Amino acid sequence: MAKGNTVRILVWSDYVCPFCYLERPVLERAQAELGHGVEIDWRSFELRPEPEPTLDPNAEYLHRVWNQSVYPMAQERGMVLKLPPVQPRSRKAHEAAEFARQASRLDAMNNALFKAFFEDGRDLADIEVLLDIGQSVGLDAGELREALTSGRYEQRVIEDQQLARQIGISGVPALIVTAGAQAYLVSGAQPYEAVKDVIARAIADRNASA
Repeated sequence: MAKGNTVRILVWSDYVCPFCYLERPVLERAQAELGHGVEIDWRSFELRPEPEPTLDPNAEYLHRVWNQSVYPMAQERGMVLKLPPVQPRSRKAHEAAEFARQASRLDAMNNALFKAFFEDGRDLADIEVLLDIGQSVGLDAGELREALTSGRYEQRVIEDQQLARQIGISGVPALIVTAGAQAYLVSGAQPYEAVKDVIARAIADRNASA
């Protein structure tokens, strides 16, 4: 539930999902225009958890999706993405993000993880890579290593995914927007105008029930 005058946006996403990265500028713009009135909270969602097979980085399907959808959307949104040479599992990346949350660096880590994968093609299943990304946003590498090797935040990642299933989320990005009692679901990498309209509806709902 959003508190006071805050609009809360829960964002379920996966670090190996290009459309999740492509929604970041939309959310950043919403925050820039509404300031502290918008609170964004990133949540975990693994598109291909164990034991599901990961995608073949050279699959024709991937190249088709990128050519038809990812590259055009990236150009529209002023971003440069490259089809990564690897398709790793993402659980450890989500655990690293949860560690960053405790250090109040979640948003910076979220952006750095997406950038590392979709701009630099780094393997997000590699703990050494995650430590390097964590250090780049000011996290303690020793503490992060211990958290990742011990699985300290694994249960939180699992709980985020269980909550997504309870809500009915089956794909990402998925945004739940609340300002009052009513929650609004926004599915997919929607343009700014669509997200702005949902935020306005959420605010109107809160004001109507005040």
